[in-house]
Amino acid sequence: MMEDNKLYFAHETAVIDDGCEIGEGTKVWHFSHIMSNCVIGQKCNIGQNVVVSPQVVLGKNVKVQNNVSIYTGVICEDDVFLGPSMVFTNITNPRSAIIRRNDYIETNVRKGASIGANATIVCGNEIGEYALIGAGAVITKPVKAFALVVGNPAKQIGWVSEYGHRLEFNHDNKAVCPESGDGYVIENNNVRKK
Repeated sequence: MMEDNKLYFAHETAVIDDGCEIGEGTKVWHFSHIMSNCVIGQKCNIGQNVVVSPQVVLGKNVKVQNNVSIYTGVICEDDVFLGPSMVFTNITNPRSAIIRRNDYIETNVRKGASIGANATIVCGNEIGEYALIGAGAVITKPVKAFALVVGNPAKQIGWVSEYGHRLEFNHDNKAVCPESGDGYVIENNNVRKK
């Protein structure tokens, strides 16, 4: 729907509340609900049956697969991938009878990070740039940039490149992405691109 001078597409079954900012080229698909005061960047793809809660911020080119709920307190930078049915939380001790709407805990997903299908991100944990969270992982602590983490609770098992390939470091603590040819180095148990 590109009516009313909107520069994004929304399927006729999508609900978009007042006060949202949606970037040019973004697509919002079947049965999704974009709630008030969200900021969604350019060229995002919001899959089927997605809920974006009030005040969520999504950068440019964020891909949200089907059945994802992005709760208030979540900030995703550019180029983030959120896999099918992955879960964010925003309260550490939820109770039905106790209202904690002013106690939401912020979760940051940094540029280029990917979160696999059915993973759970416990609130208050930062996901570093280009980190790769395996399917079904449960994140209970911060994840470093370029880290590869899997399991419940999630544990780091390696490092990945910006292209998502596992990095094999040599005796000089250097690695090369097999797809891009970019070099990486480990220093003080952190990876950076050379």
